[in-house]
Amino acid sequence: MNSILSDVISLAKQAGQQILSQYHTDVRFAYKADHSLVTAADLAAHTLICNGLNQLTPEIPILSEELSSPEFEERRHWQRYWLVDPLDGTREFLEKNGEFTVNIALIEGNSPIFGVVYAPVFDFCYFAQNNSGAFKQIMQQSPQPLHTRRWKEGFPVTMAISRRHGVEALNNFFAQFSALSIIRCGSALKFCWLAEGFADLYPRFSTTCQWDTAAGQCILQEAGGTIIDNQGEVLRYNTNASLCQAAFLAVGDRANHWSSYLDQSRHIF
Repeated sequence: MNSILSDVISLAKQAGQQILSQYHTDVRFAYKADHSLVTAADLAAHTLICNGLNQLTPEIPILSEELSSPEFEERRHWQRYWLVDPLDGTREFLEKNGEFTVNIALIEGNSPIFGVVYAPVFDFCYFAQNNSGAFKQIMQQSPQPLHTRRWKEGFPVTMAISRRHGVEALNNFFAQFSALSIIRCGSALKFCWLAEGFADLYPRFSTTCQWDTAAGQCILQEAGGTIIDNQGEVLRYNTNASLCQAAFLAVGDRANHWSSYLDQSRHIF
């Protein structure tokens, strides 16, 4: 598995370079059936990653944002599969703010067992493997371990939130904290900021898809945090027909009783 992780990191970086080759061009985009954006860069990264994964592990199926998803009756039998977002943050890519990532996760038993999040513009690569810790590599430097930070009741809390999605729905949640700092960012980088100890919480009360969270979840969990759903349970994958997630709360310090804050905002879900 360590060898495969190294190969997947290489794939993510290759896909990132593929994306960057189009980053400073006049990129055209289209809308998919679900009204999300897609560009030639999304599709090129998807093809590169899927071809690479099929060569590495031909026996493991792939679920990608840019690939038609099998019916649940088929995929519910999968014990292990790849979950890929070739370009997470297509709008950030189009707006050229650098806040987009390549996300690759391996799911086993409904949980991510390793994940890679690569930010091509910054050349930051975050990765983790189950029970082996989380790491950040800057360019070609040696990877450094990641650790979330502790938070105590009554202390200031820093929240990483999306630049675009569901901000209005967060107001009641924000009101529960007496001292609050907000930082905004696109894509799975928000999970990585928690894993690095830059932020305490990432609340998301609007719909996401499973490929948006899986790689970041593995990194965050190995750094000391977790992601909980609206029932306070750890986020799980491929448990029903829908690939959407209505809401979650990513936390840096999993020792706290964050479910009580969700209870106060229950009507949001």
